[in-house]
Amino acid sequence: MGYERWENFEVAIKRAMESCETIQIEVSDHFREVTKMIELGKGAKRNIKNYMLTRYACYLIAQNGDPRKDEIAFAQSYFAIQTRKQELIEERIAYIERTEVRGRLKESEKRLSQNIYERGVDDAGFGRIRSKGDTALFGGFSTQNMKNKYGI
Repeated sequence: MGYERWENFEVAIKRAMESCETIQIEVSDHFREVTKMIELGKGAKRNIKNYMLTRYACYLIAQNGDPRKDEIAFAQSYFAIQTRKQELIEERIAYIERTEVRGRLKESEKRLSQNIYERGVDDAGFGRIRSKGDTALFGGFSTQNMKNKYGI
């Protein structure tokens, strides 16, 4: 992530862990401390601390890192873009679902109207039936109550 010293990078890791703790997410689910064998000068070897990270942990580290580092700035930008893409996808899915539900409601109301009129119910009766349905739908409020409430 562009850090020259492990100690400086570990500051961002610790901040990311604190972020998890603050929102009561189990830190060990995303940050797994492990050891890694490295070779020192003259062939000596030593275990050093390292971490295995989830994608979520990487996201938090990037958000808590030094934005002056190219790698951190790139990661922050990447996650911001991906977050916005996901928001747009979710908005589009919700719009499609609403449109489909409206279509099904329209078709149901069309069939209901047809059945009511086929049974000889006049316009006033149809209005009373619709009003009772709306009252049930709106938690006991009539259509007119709802129109008044929302200024329609």
